[in-house]
Amino acid sequence: MSDLSAFPITRKWPAEHPDRLQLYSLPTPNGVKVSIMLEELGLPYEPHLVSFERNDQMSPEFLSLNPNNKIPAIIDPNGPDGKPLALFESGAILVYLADKTDSLVVPGTSGRYETLQWVMFQMGGIGPMFGQVGFFNKFAGKDYEDKRPLQRYVDEAKRLLAVLDQRLEGRDWIMGERYTIADIATFPWIRNLVGFYEAGELVGFENFHNVKRVLERFLARPAVQRGLNIPKRD
Repeated sequence: MSDLSAFPITRKWPAEHPDRLQLYSLPTPNGVKVSIMLEELGLPYEPHLVSFERNDQMSPEFLSLNPNNKIPAIIDPNGPDGKPLALFESGAILVYLADKTDSLVVPGTSGRYETLQWVMFQMGGIGPMFGQVGFFNKFAGKDYEDKRPLQRYVDEAKRLLAVLDQRLEGRDWIMGERYTIADIATFPWIRNLVGFYEAGELVGFENFHNVKRVLERFLARPAVQRGLNIPKRD
């Protein structure tokens, strides 16, 4: 049986199954990337809810795993060379799990890097920009009298959606016929933009026919449907 006692986070979230990958997360767009990935792969794992309401992400135990106090994070007891591996940052975790299982990337060196460029497109563009739209449209930013910040991020969200829409023209998925970590990284954020952030009309989502088509295809996957609700909220 694996011994995870060297990781302080296990004192706050004890591992009932220490031989399984440990997931510390919350069902947000970044969090569900990893739960969806794990569901798609069929890897055994144990999810732990990191509650923002309880400020769990600022606890010493969580910060010992991710000093940037963001979800998700993992401990893989069966990491490289048979040693446990702790990781944070959703993109890094997706790449690690893809490499670990040789799954959900386009084969070959060129295909791998082409897949990764679209993961980085999400990490550097879609995630941060859509998050700003959410802040200025739904949360505290909506009360700002100056609407220029909102408009700035709405315009950038539209531009990013247009780039993605063009990419998806004539393709089943971002990388073509093959479903990959690029889709797992991207479409939870698309879902959040038009759903939780209530910004579909604001960004003219109905005009991005390819994005809408592939979002529906993504949400129809059983592993996605399961992963979107893991970990379960209190």
